[in-house]
Amino acid sequence: MNDARPIILKLGGSAITDKTTEAIPKNEIINRLAEEIKRADLDNLIIVHGGGSFGHPTAAKYGIKDGYKEDPTQKFGYAETHHMMTVLNGLVMDALIWHEIPAVSVAPANCMVTENGKVKTFDETALKAMSKLIFTPVLYGDAVMDEKLGFTILSGDQLVTYLALKYNAEKIVVGVDTDGIFEADPKTNPEAKPIKHLNLTELKALQPKLGKAAGTDVTGGMAGKIAELIPAVEAGIPVTVTGATKSLSIYRALTGQSVLGTVIEKT
Repeated sequence: MNDARPIILKLGGSAITDKTTEAIPKNEIINRLAEEIKRADLDNLIIVHGGGSFGHPTAAKYGIKDGYKEDPTQKFGYAETHHMMTVLNGLVMDALIWHEIPAVSVAPANCMVTENGKVKTFDETALKAMSKLIFTPVLYGDAVMDEKLGFTILSGDQLVTYLALKYNAEKIVVGVDTDGIFEADPKTNPEAKPIKHLNLTELKALQPKLGKAAGTDVTGGMAGKIAELIPAVEAGIPVTVTGATKSLSIYRALTGQSVLGTVIEKT
């Protein structure tokens, strides 16, 4: 990688797609996010996006996360899940390229293999070469081969933490469809109070109380997202969770400005 510690940006599937309806993108939000990323003008950015209503429904239908059960239809399901993720990735890439960002798609299915759902091998050759020339890699949650399960789902959230730990990230910015983390699910509890700051102990205590995502989600919603982020916080990498659906929130978070959302730090 280049000398600068990377900033990892996660664009949540709930923010860039309508998770209640299969394969419906939020194109206006995707375009605005690309505009904010361009404005931030970072040369150490790695982008990861979720699957939303593109990847999750097919993955759930064929039980891809739980691995191959010797059902031949699952092979088609694996292929379709990966393909649907490439379709969503294409929409994200369209917006980034339109805004003249030198972004390059990196499919986890082609460079990562897991073991029991955790990354075991990663061919980083291309990613390191991109970094030297200051490209912006764009990865995403994907269906991947697994040495024990045959195949599984590698979530975008796990990818974020894996990359952050591997490359000693400066920080992680997570864009979701709420203004950060709340004491309860604000979508089902309008009285839920937002949380401005969490330390590691508080984060671990809150995690079991968080709700699941609306629509189909094979990776655990906000509770699953936080569980995946805990190792990064333990390593001292600060995390900002903010609303990707709100104008300028991602730009402000990327550029170190105060933002409506939740800052998570080790202490």
